[in-house]
Amino acid sequence: MRLLVTGGAGFIGSNFIRHILKKYPGYSVTNLDKLTYAGNLENLSDIEKNKRYRFVKGDIANGALVSKVLSECDCLVNFAAATHVDRSISDASDFIKANIAGTYVLLEAARKHRVRKFLHISTDEVYGSIEKGRSQETDALFPNSPYSASKASADHLARAYHVTYNVPVLITRSSNNFGPYQYPEKVIPLFITHLLEGKKVPLYGDGMNKRDWIFVVDNCRAIDTVLHKGKIGEVYNIGVGNEIPNILLTRKILQSMGKPESCISHVQDRPGHDRRYALNVRKLKALGWYPEFSFEKALALTIAWYTNNQKWWKRIKK
Repeated sequence: MRLLVTGGAGFIGSNFIRHILKKYPGYSVTNLDKLTYAGNLENLSDIEKNKRYRFVKGDIANGALVSKVLSECDCLVNFAAATHVDRSISDASDFIKANIAGTYVLLEAARKHRVRKFLHISTDEVYGSIEKGRSQETDALFPNSPYSASKASADHLARAYHVTYNVPVLITRSSNNFGPYQYPEKVIPLFITHLLEGKKVPLYGDGMNKRDWIFVVDNCRAIDTVLHKGKIGEVYNIGVGNEIPNILLTRKILQSMGKPESCISHVQDRPGHDRRYALNVRKLKALGWYPEFSFEKALALTIAWYTNNQKWWKRIKK
């Protein structure tokens, strides 16, 4: 199989490419990435000379380029997106361009070239905050930030292209990812790297916002499962049930790194901060997927990676 992975120089995309090349010796991967601030070719330096891998620098909104690259591939996995909620609150324009307009260009190219599968990567944030229970794939979407609204729009667009044009769309919506190569503006790598620098960690509000944390390797395995076993036209939630309040998450990081709670700096909450996400993942597990990493093991591996790869993140934070 010849895969086109968009946004493959980012956090989840780079981990996914590495997973695919390792697991499937007969597969090739083309990585199309614009290399915005969060795209980093160092994330894939260990495979850059692999004959089954090639990198193409470009924007998913460039229709001519997307069409040319996709004409040489069988399936498309779309990771390309602007993702940081805080940035979307400051300026939503890039999120509209990349997440909505960019997805439209990809769908048009997929329709033209009749790809075998179009796997669109989305987020649990499209469901909005829920007080109790777990969001199911058939639930209505209630996004509360410009970021999640742009992702929900892309989800609707992808579904519409399946229904209207029979584009073979699949959608995954995952909970919060963490692990190696995550850009250090996100909470776990931000806190780890701050502590390694001797700084305090900024905790929003009362710290009681809850998230389900999944190790990026397990998410990549889940995306792989949906790509190969998922039913065309369907949505699949990806989560592991590691529902942790941010204050407890912070304390776990502090404890793991031997730091006192005095390292916590409480800061003003961000606007529209969703209180809780939680996903029903029975549909995914019916395909045979189960997580391999406990939260504790994954956190230890993540802390070790950032501790041992300070050159990578210090260049970024500078």
